[in-house]
Parts: sequence; C-alpha cells; structure tokens
Amino acid sequence: MATVVELTCYPIKGCAGVSLSEALLTEAGLRHDRSFMVIGEDGECRTQRRDPRLAVIRPAIDPHGTRLTLSAPGEDEVAIDIDTTSARREVTVFDTPYRGIDQGEDAATWLSRFLGAPSRLVRVPPEHDRVTDGWIPGTCGYADSAAVHIVSRASLDGLNERIAEAGGAELPMNRFRPGIVIGGWDEPHQEDRVRRMAIGGAELGFAKHTARCVVTTVDQSEGVKAGPEPLRTMVGYRRGPGGATLFGCQFSVVRAGKLAVGDEVDVVEWDGPPGE
Repeated sequence: MATVVELTCYPIKGCAGVSLSEALLTEAGLRHDRSFMVIGEDGECRTQRRDPRLAVIRPAIDPHGTRLTLSAPGEDEVAIDIDTTSARREVTVFDTPYRGIDQGEDAATWLSRFLGAPSRLVRVPPEHDRVTDGWIPGTCGYADSAAVHIVSRASLDGLNERIAEAGGAELPMNRFRPGIVIGGWDEPHQEDRVRRMAIGGAELGFAKHTARCVVTTVDQSEGVKAGPEPLRTMVGYRRGPGGATLFGCQFSVVRAGKLAVGDEVDVVEWDGPPGE
C-alpha cells in the first residue's frame, strides 16, 4: 500500500522547507507553499541556481498566517507582519511577468545582508490567478511550474543505488525539494505513470514530469554546491524528450482537501496519452 511518508511546504521560493505532519492542500498547493519569493533589484526571482545560500534561510509562518519569521545560521531572526494589501509591483519568474506585494524594509535589509546582494521579499497578491500548463492544468504561487511536486521513496532509493555503485555517497530527499513523498511502491518512478490520485480529502492530477537542474547539486543543509551528483548519474538513465533530465512529477490540484503523513495514496488513473 502506497502512503504519504513526508509532507514539506516551502513558503519562500528557493528557501528551506517546513516539515509537516498534516496540511491543507489548496488549489495552489500546500498552504503557503511558494507564496513568497526573494527578488533582485530587477524584480527577477532569486533561486538556488545562482544563490545557493537561500537553502539555509528558514521561514516560519504563525498559525494565523499573519506573521513571518526568517532565520539563518549566524543571523538574528527577523519577524514581519505579512502584507497582503499594499501596492503591487512587477516581478518575474524566469522572465514570465507576475505581480507581488513587497514585504517591507526589515525583510529586505535582512535578506540583502545575508545574501550579499540587494534583495527584497514579495508575496503573491490575493488576486493572483496564474494558470499552469500540463496534461492537467491548474494554478500555483511562485513555484516553477505546478502546484505540487511529488517524488516516491523508491525513486530516490533506485538513484542512490546507482550512485553507490559508482562509489558515491547517498543523497537525501531534500535535494529534490518535493512537497509530497510517497512510500510503499516497490519499483522506482511509479509516479511517472500516475495520472490521477486521491490522498486524504484531496485529488491531484498529473501535469508533467519534472526536469531537473543544478539545484539538485546544492547541499540543502549547508547552502553550497556540492559536486556533480545527482545529475551526473541521472543523465545516464533518466533522459527525457529533448534531453531533459527527469526525476519526480508535477501535479495540479483537482480537488482541495486535507492531507496527513500516513494517508493512503489511491491511484484512480494510471498511465496517460501516447508519448507521456
């Protein structure tokens, strides 16, 4: 029986995740997931591709969703009231334009000092209506492409076996930054074949396979690039159409609801259209 074995929310795009035992899955993903992002002076999002130190910034949102605290090694915490009403500004995620609400000078000063470059924190406005593409389209906050990223434990185990055979060290799941980790499948990459699944009170629909980038080479506990793995190993067996390296899948939220670690994963539709 397949079950949810990990739930992780990433309130700030590119920053550390928050491990959860239960969560509300909204139409845009786990509550608060990628609802904030760090931007540069040009309004473009900062990511671990160029700013790996983002990985060690730990966000925490209070139960009421009105207060955000940022912490990082060697830094004093900063806490801000979350602003959802101020003027909107133009921001971009990989050259795609969106809108954001600036979260003020305290957050900007703290982030600029820690990252060593002028930075600001923005939040998605309440009217954010992004439409994501894929086999089943949906919506999300500032995530790269879809509401929920899912990886199975078996997929990571299979990858780590290959890395170990080549003399490398096993990697943790956080290198892939999934929102939901599924355990209980015997074979790696079963998530590739899922088209619809029900978990707890929610239902998710397949959007696309996840193309991997250099973020997977960042040590998430140290905030530094740590060598060629896992990309070096994955290119040998996980190449997709067009040469992309694929690992895990993106899902849209078909029905919002509550999730919890231990919930059974009920796959209601396997496989997909030809070529998927």
